[in-house]
Amino acid sequence: MDPVSVATATNVSAQVSKIPMLNETNFKVWKETVEIVLGCKDLDLALRSDQPTATPENPNEVKIEKWDRSNRMCLMIMKRHIPEAFRGSITESKSAKKFLDKIQQYFAKNEKLEASNLLAKLVAMKYKGKQNIREYIMEMSHLASKLKSLKLELSEDLLVHLVLISLPAHFGQFKVSIPVALQDTIPTLDKNVQALIPDIVSD
Repeated sequence: MDPVSVATATNVSAQVSKIPMLNETNFKVWKETVEIVLGCKDLDLALRSDQPTATPENPNEVKIEKWDRSNRMCLMIMKRHIPEAFRGSITESKSAKKFLDKIQQYFAKNEKLEASNLLAKLVAMKYKGKQNIREYIMEMSHLASKLKSLKLELSEDLLVHLVLISLPAHFGQFKVSIPVALQDTIPTLDKNVQALIPDIVSD
């Protein structure tokens, strides 16, 4: 192999090594990195276009050869960064473009299931007095943030309502004060939810 080919192969290998191993939580980052790496190395033709066809008038030999090489490289690089056990959950395809679509569909389906489970958990939550009330409300807010990341955003009013109905009856009509210090220490919570965290006093 000549020096130029060696340098090119080394460069491709260095770029490919930047692609993370696919797991249950990093699909968006994984897909973006795959597309960037393949695009920078001019290997993404098979992801951007369908396979050229040959006709008696136009055999398209050069285009077909270039697409086939791109398709092989894309499949090889993607599969290299998918764990063997995990790969069994994804339908195989001889087309890199279709294979990537299958992976995306798999994660879209899983995200919907995860969102449903998180929503069910949030709605079913009840405060039983075994933990600090502040920590309990923060836990509910954290679940709402997870739902938002899965494109299921709850309004602040609904979240506040869910918090209120999850409290036991003995809280009755409670009075809420909003210490500035607490707001400063928990800046990530929605303002309406923050207002519930300070002292909740039962009748």
